[in-house]
Amino acid sequence: METLITAFFNLGILRETAPYLWAGFKMSALLTLVVVPLGIAGGLAVALIARTAFRPLRWLVVFYVDFFRAFPPLVLLMFIAFGLPFTGLDLPAFVSVALAFFLNTSSYYGEIFRAGIESIPRGQFEAARSTGLGAAQTMAYVIVPQATRNVIPDLISNTLEVVKLTSIASVVALPELLYAARQAQSITYNATPIIAAGIIYLVCLWPLVRLLSRFEHRQIALH
Repeated sequence: METLITAFFNLGILRETAPYLWAGFKMSALLTLVVVPLGIAGGLAVALIARTAFRPLRWLVVFYVDFFRAFPPLVLLMFIAFGLPFTGLDLPAFVSVALAFFLNTSSYYGEIFRAGIESIPRGQFEAARSTGLGAAQTMAYVIVPQATRNVIPDLISNTLEVVKLTSIASVVALPELLYAARQAQSITYNATPIIAAGIIYLVCLWPLVRLLSRFEHRQIALH
């Protein structure tokens, strides 16, 4: 037991590496604050564009969603970070990560919003239009708010996955939490920083997990 504590729960190592973990946590938080809103906004745009009457544009959206949902996000990130420089487009690490995550997460958020919009009865569209609202106003003021409420559990669940996904940013040397923990581990030859990073993710995501559970139980009760 003493060996286990020394190797994985060493308080001395934790105090020594705490500044590195704190710096990594701040980078992870910043990345999350950029990626999640971008993904949600992009997903909503994808869902709305998918309803256009212009068939080629609809096909393009379908291809976009299918491609980025199927393409591994790690490979996508590495291609953007290490492949695009060969074309003359050398993006900073943070921008590369944000772009890769935007492409990946917007496709998932887009499917969630699309399902939410399709869950609204057709009568809601017709009733809103009969009051004099235009198509865009109907979507903005009537349909999207209701659709969003219907898919809140799915949005929260996907956001949880997005936050955990930010850990792969370490492969392009972006100094987020996992990268800082791995660097600290390589210096100290101790797994405590990795365990600490995992606990930080747990503490930060636990409220979202509980919120998701609450929404799921409420939906079950309503049905």
